[in-house]
Amino acid sequence: MRRTGLLAVGVLLAGLLTGPAVARADGPLEYVALGDSSAAGPLIPPQVDVPCLRSGVNYPHVAAQLLGAQLKDVTCSGAVIPDFSGKQFGFEAPQYDALKPTTDLVTVAIGGNDTGLVSAALSCINLLPPPAGASCKARLTAGGQDQLAARIAATAAPFGQALDRIHQLAPNARILVTGYGTYIRPNGCYPVIPVWPVDANYLQATIDRLNTMLAQQSAAHGAHYVDLRTPSITHDACAPVPDRWLEGLIPTSAAAPLHPSARGMAAFADLVATAAR
Repeated sequence: MRRTGLLAVGVLLAGLLTGPAVARADGPLEYVALGDSSAAGPLIPPQVDVPCLRSGVNYPHVAAQLLGAQLKDVTCSGAVIPDFSGKQFGFEAPQYDALKPTTDLVTVAIGGNDTGLVSAALSCINLLPPPAGASCKARLTAGGQDQLAARIAATAAPFGQALDRIHQLAPNARILVTGYGTYIRPNGCYPVIPVWPVDANYLQATIDRLNTMLAQQSAAHGAHYVDLRTPSITHDACAPVPDRWLEGLIPTSAAAPLHPSARGMAAFADLVATAAR
């Protein structure tokens, strides 16, 4: 066989082994970003969609620039899995509508709102140190039943079904599921973040539980999980401001509380672009 024939076979085998390609011979990569505020970037300027509080420098936008991709970003703050197939706020189009057979790359960031993590985190605020107040961990695990763990378990099947539907609507796409980062370090940093150490550990352990579920469902439904937790260690809401990727209850940059900053979005975009390549 001639050298060109061997090369063609090698390229074909590489494609079969690695899955859908992330480059197009006939134009730019077609990239669709689905998800919630962890990807949308609420309050990070510039805001390019007010109802969804979507930033023009969120990780989908920055990753698209790194990849030279054509982006359709439909991430929306407050999104839950049913908003993929239904109208969020009653007027935002279903996020699935952005998917096409020609889509090459899809990123998915979802689950935090489905499991009630944000509202749970806010309920953990204690302005006074122990014992003045109440532990949110004690309340959320009363009677030996962890309410957040149960919600995460209940979200697993709908999330897996969502990945299957994405495959159906964009059969040639590589699907990247982005997890959630390290929001607070072991024992927290009370009173900078007014959450008791026991509750700080419970909250991050719950985020880790959600990430584990997302990773397991990704593996079971033909998607690739992108770990944002490990790279963001030491870049949590307790970190010095120049090192911080995730904001605390009182943001130190133009970003929503308990969400990635512009610096965090840029770091996550690098991870997504690397995974896409």
